[in-house]
Amino acid sequence: MNTLKIGVIGLGSFGETHCQAWANIGGVELHALCTRRQPRLAELADRFGVAHTYTDYQEMLQDTELDAVDIVTMWDQHVEPALAALAAGKHVFLEKPMASTVADCEKIVAAAERSSHYLMVGHICRFNPRYAAAKEAIAAGRIGKIVSMYARRNIPVGRSGEILDKIGPIIGDGVHDADLMLWYSQDRILSAYAQTVNTLGHKYPEIGWSMFRFANGAAGVLENVWRLPQKTAFQIDERMEIVGTEGTIHIHETHPNFSICDSQGWHSPDTTYWPVINGVRGGALRDELTYFAQCIREQTPPAVVSPREAMEAVRACLAAEESAATGAIVNLA
Repeated sequence: MNTLKIGVIGLGSFGETHCQAWANIGGVELHALCTRRQPRLAELADRFGVAHTYTDYQEMLQDTELDAVDIVTMWDQHVEPALAALAAGKHVFLEKPMASTVADCEKIVAAAERSSHYLMVGHICRFNPRYAAAKEAIAAGRIGKIVSMYARRNIPVGRSGEILDKIGPIIGDGVHDADLMLWYSQDRILSAYAQTVNTLGHKYPEIGWSMFRFANGAAGVLENVWRLPQKTAFQIDERMEIVGTEGTIHIHETHPNFSICDSQGWHSPDTTYWPVINGVRGGALRDELTYFAQCIREQTPPAVVSPREAMEAVRACLAAEESAATGAIVNLA
């Protein structure tokens, strides 16, 4: 394969960020764009020099030159384009969460396992060097058997806004850390218990606390607060602590790593996930997309994250949301 030709479905703000990352990966051509909003389609096609534009992804999938699609729609709009793309013989990069129901996740996983093409879900934290280093230390036995995991992933209230009418913080952000906990423990989650707080009046509450019990007896806690003060200096207050029988691991991915103080106060721009440096969109997002492209080139199924692993993170977080709604512990086993 010479140039890998990519099509992006979904051109919201994060879809645009994906386009910026793809545009700076060697050996990749941003070949096609798809969104139902014609003005947005024209705007980004002009910006990225893309000649092939579509308002219907089914039409885009008929393009025989297209090698792979990157689906960056909302989570409840993942299943149909993912299934259609695999059926059309395209490789698929699918943003997390995999889908909005476990049943839809199962459909996607089954289609991926039937297909000779690859499906990779964008669990970007696995490409964060700090989380990846933690995985290596755990796999090497440096902290012994995991007994407790705690994760904090909180954002300013202004970033949640209308998103809370589409998705809540447990599945929206907690799915990152549920995935990491499953990755680190290589275990199953047996039960979930959660509570939420809704003070903003949106469809979904802006605060969620979840607790998981793992098959080996370990406990995991997720803190997801989409209500930090608007003037919070950083985009994400992100931390994790893993306690083992022989040691601990601490990850602190927030403002101390880089801060600027100007006339508007303190700011801590992202330096990990999708920073722009020298005009180029890089970070963990570009790393995971580069990895996906490399897997296609080398005809090697993506091993960093599997479709089934992505499904299990969704299963855990949806169980936590069910628990919060009912007040009962939800058993997954």
